[in-house]
Amino acid sequence: MNSFKPFYISAFAILVLSSCSTQKSAFNFSKFSPITAPLNVTKKAALKEADLKRWSHLDIQKDTVPGMSVDRVYAELLKGKMGQKVIVGIIDSGGDIEHEDLKAVVWTNPKEIPGNGIDDDKNGYVDDIHGWNFLGDIVKENLEYERIVKNKSITDEATYLAAKAENDQEITAASKKKGQYEEMSSVLTEADATIAATLNKADYTVEEVKAISSTDDKVIKAKGSIERFFSFGMPISKLKEALKGELDKANATLSGDNMKQDYRKVVGDNPNDINDTKYGNNNVMGPDVKETLHGTHVAGIVAQVRHNDKGGDGVANNVAIMTVRAVPDGDEYDKDIALAIRYAVDNGAKVINGSFGKAFSPQKQWVFDAIKYAASKDVLIVHAAGNSAKDIDVFDNFPNDSEDKKTEIADNMITIGALNFEYGPKVVARFSNFGKLNVDVFAPGVQIYATTPENTYRFLQGTSMASPNVAGVAALIRSYFPKLTASQVKHILMDSGVAVTTDIIVGGKPSDMRPFADLSVSGKMVNAYNAFLMASTMSKK
Repeated sequence: MNSFKPFYISAFAILVLSSCSTQKSAFNFSKFSPITAPLNVTKKAALKEADLKRWSHLDIQKDTVPGMSVDRVYAELLKGKMGQKVIVGIIDSGGDIEHEDLKAVVWTNPKEIPGNGIDDDKNGYVDDIHGWNFLGDIVKENLEYERIVKNKSITDEATYLAAKAENDQEITAASKKKGQYEEMSSVLTEADATIAATLNKADYTVEEVKAISSTDDKVIKAKGSIERFFSFGMPISKLKEALKGELDKANATLSGDNMKQDYRKVVGDNPNDINDTKYGNNNVMGPDVKETLHGTHVAGIVAQVRHNDKGGDGVANNVAIMTVRAVPDGDEYDKDIALAIRYAVDNGAKVINGSFGKAFSPQKQWVFDAIKYAASKDVLIVHAAGNSAKDIDVFDNFPNDSEDKKTEIADNMITIGALNFEYGPKVVARFSNFGKLNVDVFAPGVQIYATTPENTYRFLQGTSMASPNVAGVAALIRSYFPKLTASQVKHILMDSGVAVTTDIIVGGKPSDMRPFADLSVSGKMVNAYNAFLMASTMSKK
């Protein structure tokens, strides 16, 4: 029988790590022991909604949930202590900086005078009060392989042929997806109407659906369908919107409308010229705040205000969120990402979160150079591993920190896979990418509750959610142990994690069982509590 073996920090590892720094520490954690994974423990009862909303903060020992033990950090290690403020750059779709649970933690540029139309800090970005919007009024964009197929001259023949093959494959897949989405939408619409009539209300919860008692076959069938639809982690009305959006994308692919669009002309720059930097605007919420769903959620995971009785809790308690809008509905441009990283670095970010990715990167060198620049300024970049259930030691996933998938170009980037809240064989999210060489560590990424636009909150999932969970822990460490370097923090996050030494289901396929240790460099799950203990050891002479 497979089991979860205890985690330990070797005395040798502590000796080596502690020799790396001469920082004095006010922390004495000698009486605290690292958290280990309990043996043969399975949580039989379903998580209550209140626990599900904060499961990433819970503890593997106390709660038998593979969270990051964030609550224990605050309860046991940080009582009466306050770190220094850390700026976290969120490179994403933009963010709702007016959200009730985020506005108190929004970064404000101290060198700019709001609204005077002058580039006071002379950084090339006028009135960049809370960050910068490199997308201007763009919301949608082509995927990178579509851009390559449309503009063959911008890349080499091999890349063009690979992009064309991907495009052809997507057209075939879109035809299949269209049928699936149409069927799902039909079933959802009919079941929703039946349940709404049964409960005599348009909006209802999964608990209310489960409580329905009926002998009517139609109601019984609808009840089962709606319970399954709730497993997507969003209200039925939002699921309808999501299905419509996916159906629209499939139709656009099949009709060729995607290929006909030139979204970038709205911005007015040359995306193939890295020296053309004066573009975009200071509206980090973009032209429609509703379209900042992804970025607002990511920001909330890091920093939504803790224990204010509004929505969920952020991981970090003393941060300022810098919003850099560079990720559209579609694939990001390499130029935008490179400049976004440099912008965040130049304006004081010590941690940058990147919850985005793509399979083609025509100008990847620009991004490599930006990552190296961040390393030279001691900035940690936390990046999502991707949601294709693929081995990214084999398949391309950009941006990354290695030109050959073997040798890192710098030691300041950490790549994050996603965990499910079920401790056991299903602990790795079925969608998460993995890679013994190119995914560094895993963190909670399924059913994560956080801020969404216009003072709302929602469960979302993806490595996009796992990454900011780790960025939040990184920000905590940099707040309380500010002299530790970005590289040291990266290795603390990896080395201090909780090891899982059993076989795990990969890609949601029970037939594909692999050792958890083979899915990432560390073979571990990020644990904030252990990270603090190791950071304290490293920070002493």
